[in-house]
Amino acid sequence: MPAQKSPVAWLPYRSIAEAEERIGGIPDGVTVACFQGQDDWPDSIAEVSFFVVPYLKGPEVLERAAEMTSLAVVQTLTAGVENFLPVVPDGVTLCNAAGVHDASTAEIALALALAQGRHLDEFARQQTTGSWLPRFGTALADQRVLILGYGHIGEAIEARLAGFEVASVTRVARRARDGEPAVHAIDELDALLPEADVVFVIAPHTPQTENILSGPQLALLPDDALVVNVARGKLVDTDALVAETSSGRLRAALDVTEPEPLPADHPLWSVPNVLISPHVGGASSAFWPRADRLIAAQLRRYAAGDELENIIR
Repeated sequence: MPAQKSPVAWLPYRSIAEAEERIGGIPDGVTVACFQGQDDWPDSIAEVSFFVVPYLKGPEVLERAAEMTSLAVVQTLTAGVENFLPVVPDGVTLCNAAGVHDASTAEIALALALAQGRHLDEFARQQTTGSWLPRFGTALADQRVLILGYGHIGEAIEARLAGFEVASVTRVARRARDGEPAVHAIDELDALLPEADVVFVIAPHTPQTENILSGPQLALLPDDALVVNVARGKLVDTDALVAETSSGRLRAALDVTEPEPLPADHPLWSVPNVLISPHVGGASSAFWPRADRLIAAQLRRYAAGDELENIIR
């Protein structure tokens, strides 16, 4: 009987020495090659079985999937994997990075809400001209908050809201959950929106959630409500959002847009009460330590034949 081949893992580091340092050593019996998604394709393309997609790389890293004849696992470093689902070969396990982005994304969600409400973007622009133009702002304190998509990141957002003295937090997920904290089902959303001053959007992008905040839903929000989208741009109808914010009735703070990148001539850029950041929710110093821990844990599970975590399919 021929000897069983050792599994080959492609990891997103510059060198094997860096990989060993970052993940606390390579499991016994695993051969590692490094791939950062450039033109650095390892020679082991036919042998790779555990492939960690380099961060901020898209489905193009699987353009040679037909040559990856031993591929068994694709591990992304993103929480959303909708763009990988069509290209990961049948029979290959796809895992996401649930948990890795919780801290970074929750942090930018609150940062966007605070910056938009307290006009920090305007004050930053005034600084370039030495202008001293005070404005009254909207605090998070005493606001009624709705978290649309109450998963790991939604929980992290709520945890960070604890010190801001918000009036209430309403949680919405795909299904209702009893107990503490209470979570409403997504089909209750229309009844909940009229009582929300701030909506944090952090639901996954699926056919069911696409344009979940369309014109009718945005119209249900009270005047001066703030929509903070740190999920995917397609969850909010862009045209409807432009209409509601351009009129001055609603405010928005967006880390994601549709389309993305947002074209330079798009009307969202010029709406005074809209603040936009370029999809950097997970891109902070908090990312890599958590990514390294995930890669290490998943690789050890794979090497030991144990069940992986964060399996999407």
